[in-house]
Amino acid sequence: MSSYDPNDPDFQYLAVDRKKMMKEQTQAFDGKKACWVPDEKDMFLPAEITSSKGDDITVKITTTNESRTVKKDSIQQMNPPKYEKIEDMANMTYLNEASVLHNLKSRYTAGLIYTYSGLFCVAVNPYRRLPIYTMSVISKYRGKRKMEMPPHLFAIADNAYQSMVQERENQSVLITGESGAGKTENTKKVIMYFAQVAAMGHKSAEEEEANNSKKGTLEDQIVQCNPVLEAYGNAKTTRNNNSSRFGKFIRIHFGTQGKISGADIEQYLLEKSRVTFQQPAERNYHIFYQLLSNAIPEYNEKLLVNPDPALYSFINQGCLTVDNIDDVQEMKDTDVAFDVLGFSTEEKHGVFKCTGAILHFGEMKFKQRGEQAESDGNAEAEKVAFLLGINSGDMMKGLIKPKIKVGTEFVTQGRTKVQVVNSVGALAKSLYDRMFKWMVVRLNKTLDTKAKRQFFIGVLDIAGFEIFDFNSFEQLCINYTNERLQQFFNHHMFVLEQEEYKKEGIDWEFIDFGMDLQACVDLIEKVGPMGILSILEEECMFPKADDKSFMDKLYSNHLGKSPNFVGE
Repeated sequence: MSSYDPNDPDFQYLAVDRKKMMKEQTQAFDGKKACWVPDEKDMFLPAEITSSKGDDITVKITTTNESRTVKKDSIQQMNPPKYEKIEDMANMTYLNEASVLHNLKSRYTAGLIYTYSGLFCVAVNPYRRLPIYTMSVISKYRGKRKMEMPPHLFAIADNAYQSMVQERENQSVLITGESGAGKTENTKKVIMYFAQVAAMGHKSAEEEEANNSKKGTLEDQIVQCNPVLEAYGNAKTTRNNNSSRFGKFIRIHFGTQGKISGADIEQYLLEKSRVTFQQPAERNYHIFYQLLSNAIPEYNEKLLVNPDPALYSFINQGCLTVDNIDDVQEMKDTDVAFDVLGFSTEEKHGVFKCTGAILHFGEMKFKQRGEQAESDGNAEAEKVAFLLGINSGDMMKGLIKPKIKVGTEFVTQGRTKVQVVNSVGALAKSLYDRMFKWMVVRLNKTLDTKAKRQFFIGVLDIAGFEIFDFNSFEQLCINYTNERLQQFFNHHMFVLEQEEYKKEGIDWEFIDFGMDLQACVDLIEKVGPMGILSILEEECMFPKADDKSFMDKLYSNHLGKSPNFVGE
């Protein structure tokens, strides 16, 4: 069935050692006694049943010979040894939690990070670089059937590509998991695979020209979007040193012959609150630390900055450096990526100037005189105005005494120091968000070759699920989006599958697979006056609404009525 040489060094981290496996798969096994029992430290331990009394089962832990008594309901059945380190877990006799975790763990311990579960490929982050994404490995997966080769992300990517070519239908690859699971890294590998496998064949005049300038070929450009998007959209969090703080859907377009004809990116929900606030063990977006790393000294002068991130309050609330991230090298990579993507020097410097302006926004000082805020020194405002190409006095007037439209007339409104500081923070966040959106539009312009587009393969990489001590509004949106995707997955994987069984007349008892969080999803998104998001939107319309009025509305609508809503 397999069409590869297991002794090929390319498969050292992909395929099991057959000789070792024969030994493991032929061990003595008694299916009536062997089981998994729950354990606080290891989650599940292998055991043998020695006796039973009512609901109590006495077992002997295989690894320690220790005797334990557990409840009958807590025991899970064990698969025979022939399923040890199995490549597709859908083929196991018992597909319980203990068996799935054991299979993933034993494969991971043997250096194998990819395992299939039916239609899906499960990846376990190795937290190190493995030599399994080389051109040599790509060529071996190209055009092969899924079960001919060891589990790999490339097999999923190749399946999508072959299905698109043969069935002439668009395809999508959904990459999901908690923060730090490896979604973004795997997204990059999928895109790299398509870029290599579906390269445009013969070199066009346009590519020849690209080779003679800083601008890269389309395949280069698709891959080089990553350094730019990661510099501006990724940050260190408590869970992940390179966490995507936005979601992206990348469509790679193909012409009629299956050659890449362009690409485009859609971005969702950039975490704006991070621009002005970070938790102690976290950082702001990578780009700020890259620009202040002194990697390209001329930028210090251009941006009027001191190359020390500790001096800037918008980026010094957490940690300043990250293990395994070299800000100097990353800055050089970002700078080159802008060139490869065809950004002009003016465009690139414009983006950096906006980024520098945000650092200076954080240093602007104000004082209170009576009811009115006043500027406490103009140096930082002058720097912001210079970098943004605007008049410093007009900007300060707009912050301290803004003109508000009332009916058909404009009136000047006085502002307190707290209000002005809030306005500066909001302005910094809005500037960063708009700059990021502009960059994505600009990237799409580069990735649009004007060549005929027939089909696309989409790759969805969303921000990971996380639960912090302090969860921002964005984190609620991220977790809610992840849960919606989980419900979509459950519906397609289990509900529709079981409906097929019913249609085919199979004797089947319907099982509810994890749809229990649907009630919580409904509480957040319910259309009309009741859902949390609807109430929030309504409150945003009221000029005098604040946190307390929002909370009061939530309590009156949901406390004691919605089981998923708990008050303090």
